[in-house]
Amino acid sequence: MQAEAHFFHGAEALAQHYLSVRARSMMLCEPLSNEDCCAQSMPDASPVKWHLAHTTWFFETFILERFEPGFRPFHPQFRLLFNSYYNDVGPRHPRPQRGLLTRPSLSEVMDYRRHVDARMLTLLSEETAAQMVSQLAELGLHHEQQHQELMLTDLKHLLAQNPLMPAYASRLVVEPPQSVPLAWRTCEAGIVEIGHAGGGFCFDNELPRHRQFVEPFQFASRLVSNGEYLAFVTGGGYANPALWLSEGWDWLQASRIAHPLYWHAPQTSAAGEAREHSGYSGWQEFTLHGLHPLDLHAPVSHLSYFEADAYARWAGARLPTEAEWEVAAGGGLALAADALHPQAARQEGLSQLFGACWQWTSSSYAPYPGYAPAAGALGEYNGKFMVNQYVLRGSSCATPAGHARTTYRNFFPASARWQFSGIRLARS
Repeated sequence: MQAEAHFFHGAEALAQHYLSVRARSMMLCEPLSNEDCCAQSMPDASPVKWHLAHTTWFFETFILERFEPGFRPFHPQFRLLFNSYYNDVGPRHPRPQRGLLTRPSLSEVMDYRRHVDARMLTLLSEETAAQMVSQLAELGLHHEQQHQELMLTDLKHLLAQNPLMPAYASRLVVEPPQSVPLAWRTCEAGIVEIGHAGGGFCFDNELPRHRQFVEPFQFASRLVSNGEYLAFVTGGGYANPALWLSEGWDWLQASRIAHPLYWHAPQTSAAGEAREHSGYSGWQEFTLHGLHPLDLHAPVSHLSYFEADAYARWAGARLPTEAEWEVAAGGGLALAADALHPQAARQEGLSQLFGACWQWTSSSYAPYPGYAPAAGALGEYNGKFMVNQYVLRGSSCATPAGHARTTYRNFFPASARWQFSGIRLARS
């Protein structure tokens, strides 16, 4: 699944990394009730309890079952209940019905995690065994980090269905308002290389590194802000079919969407007030910290590809290709966010590549030239999803530390909105 095995300096280091990642999943659950962990708000989301069990199932199925002497499953039916999409492993419980799994209980899932952790640590305590499973273990830990992000975004969607607008975390720290002008970075035409270059972990869809030709283009210095997007909303952007792809317009009409997910329109507001780009607009936004006034300087988030594309057209720009994004990012440092909500740009120059919102590109999610999926069930991790989806680049405020990188290829269908997805503009 990666360019090369990222061997840790000894079994102890690998075991410590394992414990650290697994502990973060449990830390994310600390503010939650048992009821919070067991509900499912829509077919695309999963209960927190299921995420906790599935990430454990991954280690049990792909490592313990293959490498543990005398392996016996914790529970024979967990193989079916917590299989996500691996057809080669066997049957699985339907994804839209994960919220109906009241049994096993949350406490039994926690027992499952502790049980598998103990067996994994026993396996990792032996140097030879640790080297044998190092590559699979690291894949499993990056897989768990993906689910840590999903735990937050799925939970946000769940809490947003509650009229009480409950907060996951109580404190939202917002820096003093600061308007950073959008500037354009010019990139010349030429043959470029994109894809993972080796040295450290990557998913197989980041390979192989290869050449592409890019025409000259300009790349926006920061993400589109809430205030800029609000002008699109109040200026009739959602009512103008000329701005939308045909499928996007059909989706818009069928879904009766008029603004980004989690935005709440003012109860009473003059049109002129709503068009202001500073101060309080009257609009509110549901966050993991509850319902708050819309921060007009923060990046707009939770947009579908259709919305991002329509805004770009309205703004006289377009979405970048993933090759353009990777070239313009230029090996930028992938820092994790220290907040659970996208924060406004704080400085001029190229910013918000990581740690704010995933950024839609115009590139369909497809294999790189020469791509070959892994053999067996792990070959189902990425390759079979390379159809009817678009690539997003960067990372979001929900992405765990150490998980993002410039070559990372996230992907979702064009209508997906529940992730922290935003807009980075480009121009030809």
